[in-house]
Amino acid sequence: MKKLFVAAVLVLGGFATQAATTVNSDGIAIVASQEEFKEIAVEEVPEAISAALAKDYKGATISKAYVNEAKEYKLEIAMGDKTGVLYANESGEWIQK
Repeated sequence: MKKLFVAAVLVLGGFATQAATTVNSDGIAIVASQEEFKEIAVEEVPEAISAALAKDYKGATISKAYVNEAKEYKLEIAMGDKTGVLYANESGEWIQK
C-alpha cells in the first residue's frame, strides 16, 4: 500500500511540474501566450471593423491585419507618423489584449 501511495505522488508530482510557470532570475513570471494570429489581406477585414476604425480613429489606416481562430482581429494601424496595434472582434467592437 505504501508503494502505491508513493507511485501516485510521483505521477501527480510529474503533472504539476508540467504546468508550472517559469520564473526568471529577476523573479518575473514568464507566461507564454499560445494565441496565434494568422496574417490576412487588409481587404479581408470585416466592414464592421473598417467602419469602427473610421469612426473612432479618423485618418487611421490599416497597415497589416491578422485573425485568430476566435475571429478576433489584430490590426497594425498608422495615423500620420504614429503607429499602433488595435484588437477587435468581427462585430467591430474594440477588445483588450
